[in-house]
Amino acid sequence: MQLFYNSEISTETTQITFDKIESKHIVRVLRKKENDILKITNGRGFLFDVKIIVPSDKKCLAEIISFEKKPKPWNYYLHIAIAPTKLNDRIEWFLEKATEIGVDEITPIICSNSERRVVKLERFEKIIQSAMKQSLKFTLPKLNEPVKLNDFLKQDLDGQVCIAHCEEQEKKLLQSVLKPSEKTTILIGPEGDFSSEEIKKCLAKNYIPISLGESRLRTETAALVAVNTVSFINQ
Repeated sequence: MQLFYNSEISTETTQITFDKIESKHIVRVLRKKENDILKITNGRGFLFDVKIIVPSDKKCLAEIISFEKKPKPWNYYLHIAIAPTKLNDRIEWFLEKATEIGVDEITPIICSNSERRVVKLERFEKIIQSAMKQSLKFTLPKLNEPVKLNDFLKQDLDGQVCIAHCEEQEKKLLQSVLKPSEKTTILIGPEGDFSSEEIKKCLAKNYIPISLGESRLRTETAALVAVNTVSFINQ
């Protein structure tokens, strides 16, 4: 299935006009013609069937002929708060793979040891959208604005809250503390790890200190291991 994404489409929509880039892709690359059917999601759990009525490579027009609600294929809510990596391609790799596996919310957090403090959200959003379409999912993960860790900790979050850090202190394996089907937030620190002060603040806010195994993992690897562990526990 070739899946398209349009955030504006809803159950009340009757027609949709694709922008110039997608119109060109539909008409010139995919060679779609009048009356051909396309599949579109709005990223909110709906799948739409639309029929092309004007196959223009500049402004392709289609009409909605049917839609259906597609249940989310995972039964939990996972929020990953991750410090952006120094190299963009590493965090982008995480965004792609996490979306393919199943994640609900992602927040870039800026920590004391963060080597990257500027985040290109527009590019991140495009990577997430592409991964959603490629993996045939119909729920788009929520991407939040970057926030300093201290400000993130001021939020009252529902469900379990965990922090994965590298300091030598008592920690439990993530899989041993997870509660299936519940909302979970997991903090993943920068390449230099969270500072001791940041870890103390998290513990004071009742974050559960967790381990992701014996190996010392890169930021993006640790985050993906966390995503995969939550997915596995909820199978």
